[in-house]
Amino acid sequence: MAVPKGKQSKSRTNKRFANYKATAATLVECPHCHELKVAHRVCANCGWYDGKEVVPEPVEKK
Repeated sequence: MAVPKGKQSKSRTNKRFANYKATAATLVECPHCHELKVAHRVCANCGWYDGKEVVPEPVEKK
């Protein structure tokens, strides 16, 4: 049975994950308002997603 000779330190253990680098989100053009938006998300500018209005535009009261 394989048994480690001694305890590995936290810093040595964490070195395995030190080479991870986050990437920027993919931006695509909204087909409705032609603004850049994050892919597969509701457009923050117009509120449309997948050809449907998901978030209605706020109505101004007078």
